[in-house]
Amino acid sequence: MIRVLLVDDHEMVRMGLAAYLEAQPDIEVVGEAADGREGVRLAVEHKPDVIMMDLVMEGMDGIQATKEICSLLPDPKIIVLTSFLDDDKVYPVIEAGALSYLLKTSKAQEIAEAIRSASKGQPVLEAQVTGKVLSRMRRADEAKPHEMLTARELEILRLIAEGKSNQEIADQLFIAVKTVKAHITQILAKLEVDDRTQAAIYAHRNKLVE
Repeated sequence: MIRVLLVDDHEMVRMGLAAYLEAQPDIEVVGEAADGREGVRLAVEHKPDVIMMDLVMEGMDGIQATKEICSLLPDPKIIVLTSFLDDDKVYPVIEAGALSYLLKTSKAQEIAEAIRSASKGQPVLEAQVTGKVLSRMRRADEAKPHEMLTARELEILRLIAEGKSNQEIADQLFIAVKTVKAHITQILAKLEVDDRTQAAIYAHRNKLVE
């Protein structure tokens, strides 16, 4: 029997989903939560096999609840069930530890099958979500090292390429020399170069300075 916890702030959604799932011979709903905080508490209390998690809820949302649950339970199987496909919701909740991502427009049978798959550790992603994730992975692969620099680090890299010393950079940016040194350490690590000379060469090769 697959033990399921429902976390959703809409009572009618919980009632409808619970009624359908309880009719399945291999699924049992062990709890229902109306917000993320209650969801975390019930997850710890019941230790369900699968958690159905809404995203947008009052108080603690589904992203934070997912983070909390993943920090408290070993390998929880969390399925996001939401109406949203926004980047600021898809990526954070997957990075927080959600296994699957479904839309509330999914058929009841599809949700039940996703629960069965999740109980075995098999993810199920909405087609649009799969596309977003793959696209982001491709962008990450194509990203150049300097694209990982912060605005301040990029500013300091350009000054290094102009031949400025640490003291001159500190004076120009009104920051301490030790702060400049700390930034340079990060710059060298992100660019994967050994010294400021190589960093300056990198900046010129990639046309980061005029």
